[in-house]
Order: sequence, then C-alpha cells, then structure tokens
Amino acid sequence: MCLFCKIVNKEIPANVVLENENFLAFHDINPKAPVHILAIPKLHVDSFNEVTGETMAGMTEFIQGLVKEIKIDASGYRVICNVGEDGGQEVKHLHCHILGGAKLKWEHFSDADPKDFL
Repeated sequence: MCLFCKIVNKEIPANVVLENENFLAFHDINPKAPVHILAIPKLHVDSFNEVTGETMAGMTEFIQGLVKEIKIDASGYRVICNVGEDGGQEVKHLHCHILGGAKLKWEHFSDADPKDFL
C-alpha cells in the first residue's frame, strides 16, 4: 500500500484541510509556498497517465471548492500534477500540488537554455 493510501486509510496522520467521499486534501510536509496543499483521489491511481476523465472532473470540482475554502481563489494559485520520475513525481499516487498565498515565481526554468534539453 502506498503512502497516500495509508493517509486515506488513517494509518498515517496528515494535516487534513478538506475531505469528501472521493477526495482528500492535506498540507504538504515540505511546503514550497505559504500555502502548499496536496489533493488526491481516495481511490489509488498511479499517476495522471492512468486517471479517468470522470475522476479528473471530480478532482477539478474538489480543488475549486478547496481554493474557495482556504480563500486563495481570488488572489490566485498554481495547480501542478507531476508525472513520472522525470516530471518529479515522488509518490506513485496521483496528486496535485496547490500552491498559493504569495506571488509565485517560476525560477526553475528562468535561466534554462532549451538547447540543454535537446
């Protein structure tokens, strides 16, 4: 059983922000912004590559409700789903990072030369 499935099953504690029948949102343990929350489906899905449109539609509504609940919907936020090792996915359970609470930068590509990736 993966780490996030253990959180869903309450085997591992998490700082839960919002929960419904199908989705769970909790604070990231290594925040990269003043607000850094992970939103996951309770049903195990390895990554964005395997998720159904129906699950993503539900997750979209869940995240929209979450950002209203934590009051960052008007100021703005970023939603990131990392996929696979090269994409930075560390836990093999679909999760979206919701980042906000400040003017967010995009520094990891600010000095990148596209030729370095070819």
